[in-house]
Amino acid sequence: MAIIYGPVSSWRLGRSLGIDLLNTRRKVCSFNCLYCQLGETDQFIVEPREFISLEQLTSEIKLLNPIKADYATFSGMGEPTLASNLGEAIELARSILDLPIAVLTNSSLMLREDVRQRLAHADTVVAKLDVPNEELFGMVNRPAPGLHFDRIKDGIRLFRDRYSGKLALQIMFIETNKDYASEIAALARQISPDEVQIDTPLRPSKVKPLPRENIASIREKFNSFTNVITVYEAPKPEVRPLDVTETLRRRPNL
Repeated sequence: MAIIYGPVSSWRLGRSLGIDLLNTRRKVCSFNCLYCQLGETDQFIVEPREFISLEQLTSEIKLLNPIKADYATFSGMGEPTLASNLGEAIELARSILDLPIAVLTNSSLMLREDVRQRLAHADTVVAKLDVPNEELFGMVNRPAPGLHFDRIKDGIRLFRDRYSGKLALQIMFIETNKDYASEIAALARQISPDEVQIDTPLRPSKVKPLPRENIASIREKFNSFTNVITVYEAPKPEVRPLDVTETLRRRPNL
C-alpha cells in the first residue's frame, strides 16, 4: 500500500485509516511548524495540484480486505488541501469504504472558496488554530511567504458559517504558545467549533511536550466549550497497521 496507511490509533478519531493524497517522499506543506513530526519543510507549496489520481486511489482502496475502522482520514505527508482533487477523493473513499471521512488541515488555504468547497465533502474537519496573533504565527507555524494569520482565521470562520458537518479546532501547545491559552480560547469562541482538541507533541518532535499538569491548566481556559478533549485524557484504541513501514513514514510513533 502506498496511498492507504494505518489504521492508526487516534486520540481524536479512534481507529483511523489514513489516506495520503500527497504520497511524496518528502513533506508537502504550506507551513514549517516548529513541532512537526515529519521534520522540516524543505520547499513550501501553496497552490493546490493533483499528486495522486482518482484512478490510483480507486485501485488501492479496492485491494483492501475488510478492515475495522472508525474513520477514513485524509492526512499523510503534509497538508491535504494541497490536493486539488480532494473533494472527489472524499466522495470516492466514502462510496467504497462506507466509512465517515475526516480531513486534518492546517487551515492555511481555507480562505479559498475552492478549498472550502472540497473540505465541505468531509463528515469531520479538524482545523489547526495554534496561536492568537501574527507574531506567534510566524514563530510556531512558520508559514510560507504570503500567508497571514488574520486571513487564515477569517477562512476558518467562513468555513464554519456554511459547513454542516463536525468542525473541530486542534490547538498544539508547546512552550512558545502555552501562555496564550486565554487569547486562543477567545478566538475559538468566535468560530464556535463543535469540538476543541488540546494537543502537545507526544510523537517524535524537536520540541518537548508540555507535561500533564500544564495541559490540565490550559484546558481550564476552554471550560466554556461543551466538547473539549486533550491528548492526555482521550482513550486510544489498539490497532494493527496494514503496512508498518508506510505507516511509520507518515507517523513516526504508532
